[in-house]
Amino acid sequence: MIPGVSIIETTIGEAQAGLRLDRALAELLPDLSRERIKALIVEGQIVSGSRSLNPSMKVAVGQDYSITLPAPVALDAVAQDIPLDIVHEDADLIVVDKPAGLVVHPAAGNLDGTLVNALLHHCDGQLSGIGGVARPGIVHRIDKDTSGLLVVAKSDKAHEGLARQFKDHSIDRLYAAIVYGIPTPGSGTVDAWIGRSDADRKKMAVHREGRGKHAVTHYRVMERLRGAAMVECRLETGRTHQVRVHMAHLGHPLIGDPVYGRDRKGFKSILETLGFKRQALHAKRLGFIHPVTEEPLAFDSPLPADMQELLSELHV
Repeated sequence: MIPGVSIIETTIGEAQAGLRLDRALAELLPDLSRERIKALIVEGQIVSGSRSLNPSMKVAVGQDYSITLPAPVALDAVAQDIPLDIVHEDADLIVVDKPAGLVVHPAAGNLDGTLVNALLHHCDGQLSGIGGVARPGIVHRIDKDTSGLLVVAKSDKAHEGLARQFKDHSIDRLYAAIVYGIPTPGSGTVDAWIGRSDADRKKMAVHREGRGKHAVTHYRVMERLRGAAMVECRLETGRTHQVRVHMAHLGHPLIGDPVYGRDRKGFKSILETLGFKRQALHAKRLGFIHPVTEEPLAFDSPLPADMQELLSELHV
């Protein structure tokens, strides 16, 4: 085999039957984006027997596919000496407590100054290449203006093992959020599919079952505040903007959320006085099985100062 090249074998299950090939493989291989899978199909790097494949063809249960991943292309991103709050690090992975305002990976509008740039410097290039050119070692993300815990793979074995845990929903993820109003009942589950909004493709929205991706959030009110509440959200799935979309769907959007929540009477002056300019969301707990040592790991992050100030201001 050519150095750096890897091959992945996968089989279509009942959950993917009837889906487009690119979507089905994206579900089966969470460490590969749908766009990358499309490109691999077009490049002939994905095969199934002697059939000619295209991204839009429908798949059936039991079909086998072989995916050849070329050696990772050298990054355009540069290593930058950006301070990191490192909670845990070993030879295979690193857990970072990300501050609000830090973008996870380079993209249009944020080509440097990201977590990836900081990790390239800190790890001296020792990051998994499975995630593709722009996302070395990145197994999951949290939004720019969400603070909290994030795990990054330093080895390919760690990357593959963590990706499997995210796929089978065995990762323990707990978020703290401050929302408008007080959810009733005080605890419950939001089981609502999430996909791109029809009105604005930059936003996510709740859709009917079968459209988008299945998403489940378990919430619990931890503290009643003045016109608001501190809520814990445990993620069973990990969809884009999941907590923000699901809490807005309940009628209790996150305070400060510029996309899914609107300023409510009495809050605008409070946020301006505090200088609070982000959604009140913090990834406070992250637990998983170490993909190499098989040791159970769990990490907790205290509420950051800006959310502490907001919480104090809203105390009854």
